[in-house]
Amino acid sequence: MPRKYTYLDNASITRMDERVLESMNPYFFETYAIPTSETGYSMGIEAKEALDNSRKIIATKLGAREDELIFTSGNSESSNTALKGVVTSLKDKKGKHIIVSAIEDFPVLNSAKSLEKQGFEVTYLDVDEHGIVDPETLKNSIKDDTILVSVQHANQEIGTLQDIKTIGTICKEKDIIFHTDATHTFTKVPLDVNEIPVDLITISAHTIHGPNGIGALYIRKGTSITKWLDTGFQEFNKRGGLENIPGAVGFAKAVELITTEENRNIQNIRDHLIERVLSEIPKTILNGHPLLRSPQNANITFQYVEGESITLHLDMRGFAVSTGSACFSRSLQPSHVILGIGGDPERAHGSLRITLGRFNTMEDVDAIADALVEVVTNLRKISALGH
Repeated sequence: MPRKYTYLDNASITRMDERVLESMNPYFFETYAIPTSETGYSMGIEAKEALDNSRKIIATKLGAREDELIFTSGNSESSNTALKGVVTSLKDKKGKHIIVSAIEDFPVLNSAKSLEKQGFEVTYLDVDEHGIVDPETLKNSIKDDTILVSVQHANQEIGTLQDIKTIGTICKEKDIIFHTDATHTFTKVPLDVNEIPVDLITISAHTIHGPNGIGALYIRKGTSITKWLDTGFQEFNKRGGLENIPGAVGFAKAVELITTEENRNIQNIRDHLIERVLSEIPKTILNGHPLLRSPQNANITFQYVEGESITLHLDMRGFAVSTGSACFSRSLQPSHVILGIGGDPERAHGSLRITLGRFNTMEDVDAIADALVEVVTNLRKISALGH
C-alpha cells in the first residue's frame, strides 16, 4: 500500500471515529455483563441502562419512540427482517404480492428474489435515467393483494434520493406497509417518521463512522411483523440473541457526532470533485440525479476505459475507490444499478463510485481529480475501445 493512502469508498464502510471506540471500550472491559434489570447485580443494570440510552439517542434522531427501534447486526439483517417478517405475518391475511425498486441494494433485492422462490409475487419497479421511481408507476403496480413496498431512501451506488414521502403516502392510502433502506442517508439527509409515513426503516452504523456489525430496524408501532430470529425475548421480543452493548453504544455515539455543518462540508467537496472531473475530462457521464443525491456520493462513467483499470492505477497512486465493473463483482455481472438507469455494460464497466466521509478534505478530492486526469488520459491512449 502506498505511504499516503486516501480512502474514498465510504459507502462501503467508513473508518471508525476514535471517539466512537473510546465510548465503546468500557463495555468490553468494565461493564461487560448482559443487559438486565432482573438479576439484581449492578453490572447488568448498568449494561441495560447503556443499551436503553443508546436506543433513545438513535430513535430520537428518527423522531421515533424508543420501543419502535430494535438493534440488529447491520443493514442486511434489518432489511431481511423487514421484508421476510412482514410477508410471513400477512401472507395468509392479505396476500403474497410485494413491490421493490429494481435498483435496490442486495439485502432487499435478494430477499425479494428469495421470497419469489417461495411463491410470492414480486414486482420490480423500473426507474428513470436518474434512478427515480415514478409514483404513478408505483400506483399502477399495486394490486388487491399487495402487502409491502420497499424503496430505498438513497441508492447505494449512484446516490439518487427517492421521494419516500410521496411513496409512503401512496402506501398509507392503500393500507400497504412501506419499508425504506436508509443505510446511506441516516444522519446525512433529514428523515423524521412523524413527517414521512414509513413503517420500517433500515439503518446501520458502518456508514456513519460507527462500528461494523451493528444496525437497527425502525418498526412503527402497530406494524404487523413476525419475529425472524427464534431464540430469547430480547429487543421487545422482535429479535432474539445476545445484545451487542459495545456496538449499540458506538452506534449512538456515531449518531451524536454527526452535524449539519459536517454534511454540508462533505457535499461541498463532493460538488467540487464532480465539477472538476466533468469539466477537465471529456467523455464523462455523471450517474444518478444531478441534484437529488446523497451528499457524499459521486458516481462517474469514463467512456472508452475500464473501471477496474482506473481503480488499479488509482490504488497504486494511493486512492481507494470502487467500480461498477463486472471484473470487480463476485457475481461477474456489471452493476445492476447502471443497467437499471438505462446504461449498457460498457457504461457500467467504465463507472467509478467515489464516496466521501468525515476524514476527507478538499485537498483529497483535488488530488484524486489530478490523478484521474492523468490516469484516464493515459488509459485512453492504449484503449481499443476508443479507436
